[in-house]
Amino acid sequence: MFGELHFPDITMYLVAILGLLVLWQYYQMQIMAGRILAIDIFDRSGTRMYVYVTPDVDHVCDVCSGSNGLVFSPSQVAKKGFSPLSGKCKRPVPCLGVLVGLYGGWLEARGVLERLRSSRGRRKGGVQLTVEELRALVNGQWERSISAETDRLAVHMIEALCYEKVNQEVSISGYRYVTEAAKEVRHLMLLVPAYLRLMQLLIRAGEDAEALEAIERFDNRFPTTKRGAHFPSNEQREVMKTKKAHLMKNLPLNVPA
Repeated sequence: MFGELHFPDITMYLVAILGLLVLWQYYQMQIMAGRILAIDIFDRSGTRMYVYVTPDVDHVCDVCSGSNGLVFSPSQVAKKGFSPLSGKCKRPVPCLGVLVGLYGGWLEARGVLERLRSSRGRRKGGVQLTVEELRALVNGQWERSISAETDRLAVHMIEALCYEKVNQEVSISGYRYVTEAAKEVRHLMLLVPAYLRLMQLLIRAGEDAEALEAIERFDNRFPTTKRGAHFPSNEQREVMKTKKAHLMKNLPLNVPA
C-alpha cells in the first residue's frame, strides 16, 4: 500500500531541514549544559576568555589590584599593545599578575563568558570579578565539565592566587602543581609567578628546606644563559638569589643546597 504513495520532492527536503534544525537545537542545549565543547574553526587554542589575577595579598599596588578579576576575550588579548592594566605598575619590582586563559565548560565559567559576550564594546572588557567571584569560579564543578583537562592547570593557578589569605595550604598546593605540571606553551607564562609565590609561602609557613628546593628547581628551569618571553626578569632573579642566600645561611648543614 505504501508503495503506491508518492511524496513531492519538496516535502522530503522540508523533512530533512526540520531534522537538521532539531539536531542543531539539541547540539546547542548540549553546549549550554557543558557536556560538549563548541567548535570554533578559528580558535585552535581552546581558550574562550582570559582572566587577570593578582595574589590576594596586601602589597599589590593600586594599579594592579584595580585590574584584578578583569575578564577579556581572546580578540582583545590579541590586539597589538594589549595590557590588562590601566596604567603602569607603581612598584620598583613589578607586582605579580597573570593572565589566565580558560575554555570554561562548567556552569560558573559559562556565566562569566555570557557576561563577557554581552559586554562587548565596553572599555577594558566590561567584566570584572571580585575575589569572592573568583573563588566561586574555581569552586564550581569544573572537574566534571568537558573542559576539565583543558582548564585544570589554569584553575589551580587562579585558586592559588585568590586563596593566599583564606587558606595558605590550598595556595601552596596550587602553585606546586603549576610548577610541576606546566609543559604546554600556553602555560609557560604562569611558571615564574608560581615559583615566586610558592617560595614566599613556603618561607612564611616555615618550610625553609622545601623553599630552597623550589628555588633550585627555578634556577635549573631558567638558566641565566638562556632567554625567553616566559623567563624571569633580572629583578625576579635577584629576589630568588637573595632568598636563596638567606635560606642557605640559616638552614642546618645537613640540608642539601
